[in-house]
This record gives sequence, C-alpha cells and structure tokens, in this order.
Amino acid sequence: MDAIVTAGGIPQPEDPLYEYSHGDSKALLDVAGKPMIQWVLDALGEAEKVDNVVIIGLTEKSGVTCKKPTYYVPNQGRMLANIVAGIDQVLEINPQAEYVLTASSDIPALKGEMVDWLIDTAMQTQDDIYYGIVPREVMEARFPGANRTFTKLKDMEVCGADIHVAHKSMTTDPEHLAMWEDLIGKRKSPLKQAASIGFMTLFLLLLGQLTLDDLVARVVKRLNITGRPIVWDHAEPAMDVDKPHQLEILRADLAKQDA
Repeated sequence: MDAIVTAGGIPQPEDPLYEYSHGDSKALLDVAGKPMIQWVLDALGEAEKVDNVVIIGLTEKSGVTCKKPTYYVPNQGRMLANIVAGIDQVLEINPQAEYVLTASSDIPALKGEMVDWLIDTAMQTQDDIYYGIVPREVMEARFPGANRTFTKLKDMEVCGADIHVAHKSMTTDPEHLAMWEDLIGKRKSPLKQAASIGFMTLFLLLLGQLTLDDLVARVVKRLNITGRPIVWDHAEPAMDVDKPHQLEILRADLAKQDA
C-alpha cells in the first residue's frame, strides 16, 4: 500500500508552536535531533507493507528522506486538497491502487510495526474508510500529561489517531468532497463534527448515550459510506504535536529511546 504524509502546516503567530517554528513548516520542528516528519518517514520506511511514500507540502530541499521510493507534492493550501493531491499522485504512480494510507507529519513516536498492523487489520474487510481511535486509558498510560481531547462515549472515551486507511473513492467521488471538507475543518472539535452528522447525534453524544457502534452506524449512514473503527492498543498513532508541552513530551520520550 502507498502512503501519504501531510506536511503542509506552517504555524502562524497566534499558534502556540510559532515560537518554535518561526514561520517554517511544523513538520520540520526538531524532535530529538531529527525533523519531526523524519521520525514518521523512518517508520514508513521500516514498514514491510508500505510501497511508496508521497510527501505533501515539502520539497527535496527539506532534506528529509525515506527508505521507500519518495515523491513530493506542493502544499495545496487546505488539508483536504492536500489529501486529494496525494491520492492523485498515488494513482499516477500506481493506477491499480485501491486503498491509500494517510499519516500526519506530527506523530513522531510511530513505529514501522504499527503501520504494518494497521494495514493488515484494515484489509481484513473491504470498507471505504478505517478510522483509528485510541482509548483514554491507553493514551494516559503511555503519555501521561499529554492532555489530548477525548470524546466521551457510553462504552469508552477515545481520541482520534492521525494515521488512517481509506479507499481512493473517498476523494475521487465528488459526492463526498463537501462533507469531508466540513468534517476535516472541525477535526479538533468532536462536538462540532457530531453536529455536522446531525442534531440527534450531537444530542445523544452530549448525553453520553452513544456507544462506539452507535456512532459509527450514524456516521456511515449520514455519509453513505462503509467504515470501520480501528481501536489501537498503542498510543503513539494518536500522540500528535499541537501544543508546546506535547512537543516537549515527545522530545524527551524519543531522546530516551534513541539513547
């Protein structure tokens, strides 16, 4: 399977990470002696199930590398546009591709075996999208103090992973694009995303009456797709860098591992 890595984000002055990046790409923030994205590329390079890697938002001049054949696509300005451009590049490389793996550049604790597990687990079925989630107890045991945003369901509390698998039709079908644009724009607010799915979904979520299966059923019906949640027993795929304290947690963690 081919992989896309999104690296188009540049922190602005109002962003908590601006003082670290000073107008440069967030993906190039130093984490334990490497650009943050390099850790992700190393994981993809180690994964046996990954064939090619497409980097969105950087050029070869950035100096980041991967063991797998690597392609660079300019930043398109919006996350969905970047993902669409990435899938277009994947289909140019491999017109027979059906599924694509998408990862953000800010999950540097990711490992190659985790990538392989995700691909193997997803490909047990033939759904349109596989969305990763991490239970609260898994995240807090591995990264205490990370202060991730959790969605409280009736049967568990979860946060979203930053690496997923989707069928190519999720962005090549115009019917889906407007909804994805809306949901991606609200990705930092589970309640706003629930409201986009429907008022009753938001209402039940606020009351804590939705189980994971209930929520999935409502989402796939609203979007007219098939989908399956991937429940991780590793926190690393959801440990992203949005705040300075999360950057420092990962710097310390990966420096320790590297030593």
